[in-house]
Amino acid sequence: MADAQALMLSGVAAGYARQPVFSGVGFSVAPGEIFGLVGLNGAGKTTLIKTILDLVPAARGEIALFGEPHTRPASRRHLAFLPEQVLPSPALKGREWARLILGHHGVRWRRADADRMAEALALDPAALDRRVGTYSKGMGQKLGLIATFLSQRPLLILDEPTRGLDPLARRRLKDRIEAARAAGTTILLSSHILADVDALCDRVGIVDSGGLVFDGAPAALRGTHGGDLEQAFLRAIGGGASEGA
Repeated sequence: MADAQALMLSGVAAGYARQPVFSGVGFSVAPGEIFGLVGLNGAGKTTLIKTILDLVPAARGEIALFGEPHTRPASRRHLAFLPEQVLPSPALKGREWARLILGHHGVRWRRADADRMAEALALDPAALDRRVGTYSKGMGQKLGLIATFLSQRPLLILDEPTRGLDPLARRRLKDRIEAARAAGTTILLSSHILADVDALCDRVGIVDSGGLVFDGAPAALRGTHGGDLEQAFLRAIGGGASEGA
């Protein structure tokens, strides 16, 4: 595991029924690296993430997590996943739900750790004693992030992690992501907020037209296409719309 890439894709294709979404996708993410996945709505970012997780079967190609084929259930012991929309059970208290998630990862529950992580993400720890059904959208997102970061997995896959967060929580999340990288955690990050991608990511991959049309450092994307990262991204995809799932 120590010598393997945290994540490796080679010639991957996937889709739904007879509708292909992408093909020929290949990239790797080194341990301790933050890789940003960007694209227009419908370009296939979430489908690509689901394929990595083996929730959508790959039609072709290879995917490995720390050197293990992603189709082996044991390979997923290396990762924790935050979906685009976090939907904790409304009947449970925040602590109860987070404890269940950590139990799934085999992580011992420590109340003090949860309180510290809540504070780090701008959530009052007292909110963890409330039922999730009373939470706002942003509070539910923070609860998902708390469980994800406490999972202690070496690979975190975060699909639109700033969804529903206010500016303070977004800043705190970026601090938390940078701290995780400093500790050696690998992060695959999907986001529409390109300023965050520019600030956080070592590399960025652009999904468009059924494939990966760019893979490199944010500075390289800006250098090739000019402007800030948003302008460079739009120029890289030709400013056009994208279809698909």
